[in-house]
Amino acid sequence: MTTISTNTPTAELQRLDAAHHFHPFTDKAALDRKGARVILRGEGVWLTDSEGHRILDGMAGLWCVNVGYGRKELPEAAARQMLELPYYNTFFQTTHVPAIALSAKIAELAPGNLNHVFFAASGSEANDTNIRLVRRYWQVKEQPERRVIIARWNGYHGSTLGGGSLGGMKGIHAHGGMIDGVEHIRQPYWWAEGGDMDEDAFGLARAQELEAKILEIGADKVAAFIGEPIQGAGGVIVPPKTYWPEIQRICRKYGILLIADEVITGFGRTGNWFGSQTFGITPDIMTIAKGLSSGYAPIGGSILSDEVAEVVGSGGEFAHGYTYSGHPVAAAVALENLRIMQDEGIVDHVKNVAHPYLAERWLKLTEHPLVGEAKLVGLMGSIALTPDKAKRAAFASEAGTVGYRCRERCFANDLIMRHVGDRMIISPPLVIRPEEIDVLIARATKSLDECYAGLKADGLLVAKEG
Repeated sequence: MTTISTNTPTAELQRLDAAHHFHPFTDKAALDRKGARVILRGEGVWLTDSEGHRILDGMAGLWCVNVGYGRKELPEAAARQMLELPYYNTFFQTTHVPAIALSAKIAELAPGNLNHVFFAASGSEANDTNIRLVRRYWQVKEQPERRVIIARWNGYHGSTLGGGSLGGMKGIHAHGGMIDGVEHIRQPYWWAEGGDMDEDAFGLARAQELEAKILEIGADKVAAFIGEPIQGAGGVIVPPKTYWPEIQRICRKYGILLIADEVITGFGRTGNWFGSQTFGITPDIMTIAKGLSSGYAPIGGSILSDEVAEVVGSGGEFAHGYTYSGHPVAAAVALENLRIMQDEGIVDHVKNVAHPYLAERWLKLTEHPLVGEAKLVGLMGSIALTPDKAKRAAFASEAGTVGYRCRERCFANDLIMRHVGDRMIISPPLVIRPEEIDVLIARATKSLDECYAGLKADGLLVAKEG
């Protein structure tokens, strides 16, 4: 039997990885040739790879390691729970203390009348749950024809068949199709799609596409609208301030359910406990995951309003659930994570310390010749790369070419900053300190400088025509 450890040479780890590990969202052949970066350990906002590089994680893993790496309290909570009750299900009229306690804590933190939690093991699973929940809701209300869920192009709600169908990523749709009863409207992305409109007018116009779609389909056939308060995987697209109030008005006008997908924006990311609070909306269902446990254990869920829970609960058995719904170890870890966040005032740290300091530095990146726009809400930011700021122009090269080159320079400079098309995005751990923000900005600036020089040398600083 092959012994594999953190002392195994990088080349051997990469060989074994290529031989047996099929990565998500990856061109396997290309990665096998290149070799995966092997991460060994983490502490705070820092990662260490198998070559000894100390890397600043500007993405908090996948938007999730809110309390930072290396928190001993979380594995200790997991160990205690494993010794007491490592697993039991919540089917068959049964429950356990971690699921009860976590449900109560989430209800305490969630805004409005969001007081009921249906647990899953991920955000993707939770959004699949939402599809069945809203359709069951309307069945119980004796309106079973209300099945259509409206979402947004370039939104992301997971990569399961259901979640991928809700999302507006056409690349995901191309790999296995979509479920029926999902429609899409355009995203509120003013930088790339706003033309000559001012941002507020554009925000209203894009929100009003929801009403047009409802009328096209027939209001008696529409079950719900789902959207991320800020589109995360779509490029950290921050909607104009006019957008969400109009979306909520339209949902209320036609009596359709509003689902806020807070998998990324929940648990402090925007400077409030939830992005819905940041944007002043009151959803009927909220999707949660990621920051709920800071990524230390897989857990997700759907928070339901009193009214949705009462209706679905009055309809007899809800034929839905997962083996790991409310897993006791994951729930115990999530509870400890929320305790840390409250006791250490991490949400206040985002709002009053980290965000103001990062905003001051991040927004100044627009002074760089390659950056046309910078956006930041809480600790969730993006910059748009462009060859012509005045025209908000796209590059003539295939979308993502420049972003990928910039990302590679970031990785070379020991900074994890992701690209979505030709937009660079960050979402660091919420515990990041001002001196670490200085490092992030210094490495980002160096990477932008190197990317710009490379584009200039290769003749790629060319705007797309039209």
